[in-house]
Amino acid sequence: MALGQTAFMSIWQRIFSAGARLFGPPNLPDRDGSAARLDDAGLVAALVALGAKMAKADGQVRHAEIAAFKRVFQASSDNEPTIARFFDLARQTTMGFERYAAIIAKRFRAQPAALEDVLDGLFHIALADGIVTEDEMSFLVRVGEIFGFSDREFRRIKIAHMGRASDDPYLILGVDEDISDVDLKRAYRRMAAANHPDRMVARGLPKELMKLANHKMAMVNKAYAEILAARKKQRCLTEKSSPSS
Repeated sequence: MALGQTAFMSIWQRIFSAGARLFGPPNLPDRDGSAARLDDAGLVAALVALGAKMAKADGQVRHAEIAAFKRVFQASSDNEPTIARFFDLARQTTMGFERYAAIIAKRFRAQPAALEDVLDGLFHIALADGIVTEDEMSFLVRVGEIFGFSDREFRRIKIAHMGRASDDPYLILGVDEDISDVDLKRAYRRMAAANHPDRMVARGLPKELMKLANHKMAMVNKAYAEILAARKKQRCLTEKSSPSS
């Protein structure tokens, strides 16, 4: 494979390619000709197991959740049967999910955007049947804690999937209400850059989830516009109520 092609492989493609050592024949080479790394194989196992245990979090695994898992954690057709067997084994119980979450958190500790992508995928699985149960939310909250997300960051991610009244745009942008206009603009630009669909494609987010990426971007834009409009209205009211000089 040419170096240019290798360079453009998404992070998820590289992970699952390297995972051939775990899910494929012994010593199967990676796509770039090198031997698959054991730590990447372990990461594949952690991703698959965490997705399977998310599907089990409400006590039963439905066809919709299995389909959602396949959309999020894509694998090559050669490895899919073995991954399916591992998924079936892992979904028997939610026990041990924290260990798998810790493996993923350690691997991507310098890439919070990738950790958010994984959490997005877990939300996608949880919502596959149209509802997130209390047990499923507890599972998601705990994974968010292990991934190092603050309460506010987790709420922002949750909002992107489950929605919320549009009266809290500050939470969507992850900022405090007393933030200055200058810092607000900076925060918006950071959030917009991190959630832009093109950036998420580059991180390897499955194309089936691009609607989610577009939805998140729309929420960020809407939140920023709402804050600007509210602040403009407040300034106008303040000016009108101020005594004439």
